[in-house]
Amino acid sequence: MSLAAGTRLGHYEILAPLGAGGMGEVYMAEDTRLDRRVALKLLPLEFVANEDRLRRFVQEAKATAALNHPNIAHIYEVGEADGTHYIAMEFIDGETLTAKMQRAKCQVSLLLDYLCQMAEGLAKAHAIGIVHRDLKPDNVMISQDGYTKILDFGLAKLIENRSSAIPDEDAATAVMRGQPLSAAGAVLGTVGYMSPEQAQGKAVDQRSDIFSFGCILYEAATGRRPFEGDSALDTLHKIIYATAIPVADINPAAPLDLQRIIRRCLAKVPEKRYQSIRDTFNDLDDLRREINVDSETSNSLLPVDTSTGAASAAQTVTIQRESGWSDVPVTTVQTSSAEYLVGAIKRHRLGVVLILGLLVVALISLFLYSRQQRGLISSLAVMPIVNESGSADVEYLSDGMTEILIGNLSQLPNLNVKARTSVFRYKGKEINPQQIARELNVQGILTGRLVQRGTSLTLYVELIDAATENLLWKADYNRSMSDLVSLQNEIAQDVSQKLRSRLSEADARKLAKKNYTANPEAYRLYLQGRFFWNKRRIGEMGKAIGYFQQAIAADPNYALAYAGFADAVAQPSDIVPPPERAEKARAAALKALSLDNELAEAHTAMAHILTRYDLDFSGAERVLKRSIELDPNWADTYQRLGDLYSFLGRHNEAIEWLQKGLAIEPFNMPLNSSYGGALVSARRYDEAIAHLKKALELDPNFRLAHVALINAYRMKGMYAESVAERIVALKLANEDQWAAELHDGFAKGGWNGFLQAEYRRAASTEHSVDRVSYYNEAVVLAELGEKEKAFAALNKSFEAHENPSLVVLKVEPRLDALRDDPRFDGLLKRIGFPQ
Repeated sequence: MSLAAGTRLGHYEILAPLGAGGMGEVYMAEDTRLDRRVALKLLPLEFVANEDRLRRFVQEAKATAALNHPNIAHIYEVGEADGTHYIAMEFIDGETLTAKMQRAKCQVSLLLDYLCQMAEGLAKAHAIGIVHRDLKPDNVMISQDGYTKILDFGLAKLIENRSSAIPDEDAATAVMRGQPLSAAGAVLGTVGYMSPEQAQGKAVDQRSDIFSFGCILYEAATGRRPFEGDSALDTLHKIIYATAIPVADINPAAPLDLQRIIRRCLAKVPEKRYQSIRDTFNDLDDLRREINVDSETSNSLLPVDTSTGAASAAQTVTIQRESGWSDVPVTTVQTSSAEYLVGAIKRHRLGVVLILGLLVVALISLFLYSRQQRGLISSLAVMPIVNESGSADVEYLSDGMTEILIGNLSQLPNLNVKARTSVFRYKGKEINPQQIARELNVQGILTGRLVQRGTSLTLYVELIDAATENLLWKADYNRSMSDLVSLQNEIAQDVSQKLRSRLSEADARKLAKKNYTANPEAYRLYLQGRFFWNKRRIGEMGKAIGYFQQAIAADPNYALAYAGFADAVAQPSDIVPPPERAEKARAAALKALSLDNELAEAHTAMAHILTRYDLDFSGAERVLKRSIELDPNWADTYQRLGDLYSFLGRHNEAIEWLQKGLAIEPFNMPLNSSYGGALVSARRYDEAIAHLKKALELDPNFRLAHVALINAYRMKGMYAESVAERIVALKLANEDQWAAELHDGFAKGGWNGFLQAEYRRAASTEHSVDRVSYYNEAVVLAELGEKEKAFAALNKSFEAHENPSLVVLKVEPRLDALRDDPRFDGLLKRIGFPQ
C-alpha cells in the first residue's frame, strides 16, 4: 500500500514517503490538529489479518510510548483510520548514524557524543525492562541540532514477560529456509548486529543490546562491521564462534580505551560483557571528555615526519583525537610514537628499566596534575546578585539573573550547584565566604553586582575559592538590555572554563535551550513574572500574571512563559475569579506543551490542574513522574507529587517525595509548607509543629506555612496557638477585618466563639478572593457538632465543583467526626477517590 502526497489518514495529511521495512511503510505527515510534522508508520493492510504481526506492531508502540527520553524517538499516538493501523511518532529532521559514520572527516569527539547519547537512551529503556533487539546504525537518527534519537522498538521485548514468550526461531535455521532476518514475522534482528545468544534463538536480556552497541562502536572505529561473512549464514557463524579482527589491526589510531570498551562489549559470553549499558556509557563518556580536553591544544592533523617513517608523540595524539576513524586507510597509517619506542627498546636493551621507570613517573605525574587541574571546583554556590542600581524596581532583574544562572550552571556535567532557596537566605547579608562554604558544603562561590542605567547593564562577577578566599577569576560585562538572553549563556560558559569544566557541543546546546527565547523583552518580562510568582502571595500573584501575559505577547512561541502563566493563574489571586482559573491555566499549559513537550515546568503546571481542578489523580501522577524525568531539579514537581500522595492518603510516599524535594532545595518554603501539611494529614502533629516552626524562621511571612500550622495546633487542642496562627494568615491575605473578628470571637467566647466567627466568615460573600464557602462551612459545622448541616454543606460543595478544597477531603482531620457515617465514604466515591 502506497499513499500519495495529500492523502488524509484521520487527522494526518501525507506529505512524502520516508522509507519502508518489514514492519511497514513510513511517511512524513502533517498533524492537522496540532500543526506539527510527524513520522507516520503504517501497517500494510495484508498484515492486519496476521495476529502476530499486529501484536508486534502494537507492542512497538507500547514499548516506545513508555520510553520518555530525549534520546528516544517519541510516540505521539497509536491509531486506526479506514482500516489502516498506524503509529504517529516524532519526526526527526536529520540523518542516520550510518550517514554520519560514512561522512569524511567526521570528528572522533562528535561520534562519541552521538554514541554516548545513544547509550543514555538505551539505559532508560533497560531501566524499565525493555530490550531493543534490533540496534543498528540505520535505527539511530542524528537531528539537525545534534541530538541522537533511537528509532524502531518494533522488536522490543519486555524482559519481565520473556518466560511466557514463544521462543525465537533459530537464526541459522531461518537463513537456511531462505527467510530474511529483518522481515516481520521471521527471526527478530538484523544480521551483522545480532548477539551470539540472539543468533542462536536463546533468551536475551539487556546484555544483547550491549553486544549490538559494541558492533556499532566497532564500525565507527574501523569503517567495517566486526563480523562479515560471504553469506548471512556465514556471518551468523562468525557472530557465534569467531573473534573480531582487533580494532588496532584496522585502525591503529583508535584510542586504546575505545578498543578496550569494544572488546568488552563484544564478549561472546554475556557474563563477560558490561552488565549494564550505564557502565558502558560511563567508560565511553570518560573517554569522550578526555578527547575533548586533549583536542583543545590542536585543531588539525600535524605532518608526519617521513624521514623516520614515524609520527612524533604530539602527532600521534592529534591523529588519535581528530581524525575520522572510518577514514584512516590501513596502508596510510604511520607507525605511532609508542610503537617506535617499543622498537627502540628491542634494539637497545641497555637502559630499558630506567626509560620505563621515567615514563611511568612522568605519566603518573601528568595524570595527577590533570586530575588536580580538571577537578579544581566541583561544587558551587551562586550567591544572590546584588542590585546596586539604586532602584527596587530592578530587584527582579538581579534575582532573576541569579536564578537563571543557577539553572544554566546546573546543566554542566560534574558540577554540583546549590539550589535557589539555599542561597537566597543569604540575600542582603554580609557573610564570610568560608562560613557560607561550610554551611552549604561548597568549594567555590560566585558573586555578582548589577548596575542598570537606562538601557545599559553592567554586571561584575567574581569566582572565589571558598577554602582560601583567593580570587580565582573576575570579569565585567557591559551589555545592552537587548543582550540579556545571550549574557546568561556567556557567563555560564566563562564560569565553566574557569572551573576546568569543558563544554561539549551538546552541553552548549543545553545551555542555549534553557532560555527558550531569543527575544530580550520577553525574557525580561518572564524574569519579572517569576520574581512575583516565587513570593506565592495572593496580592503579588496578579503582578506575576500580568508580566507573564506581556512576555507571551512579546514572544507568542515562548513555552516557558506559558508555563509560568499557567502556574500563576491556577493560584488564588485578586484578578482571576475562581470559576475561570482552571480553564485559563489549562489552556496555557497545553500551549506550552504543544510548543515544547519536554518542558518540565509545563508538565508540572498541567499536573497541578489535573490534581486540584480535575481530581484526575492517576493522570496527574503520570504527568509528574514524566516531569521529574525531564528535569530532576525542578523542585515544584516534588511538592506537587508529595501533595498528590498526601491527598490520596498515601502518607509514606508523600513524605518520601517531599523529602526528596527538600534534599534538592532545603529552604524552599512551598516544599516546607507541604511537608508540614503532609505530616498533619498523617496525624503526626508534633512533628508537623516542630517542622513548620523551624520553616517559618526562614520566612515568617509565608502564609501557607501558617495555614498548615493552624491545623496542627487545632488538632492538638492548642487552641490559643491555633487562633494566633489564623490571625497571622488572615492578615497576610489582607483580611484584617476578619482577623479582628476572629480574635474578638475567641477572646469573648473561647474556642466555640472562634468557630462561630469562622462560620460567619465562611457564609459571607464579602471576604477573601479564594473563598470556597460551602466546604469551609462544612468544616466549621463539623467542628461545632452540626453533623447534618455539615453533610448538606459538603453535598453543595460537590455540586458547586469546589474541587480545589474537596481534594483534601479524604485526609482532612477537621472532618474526622463525620468519617464513621456511610455518607462520607459515598461522597469520596462520587468525587473519584480510589478505594
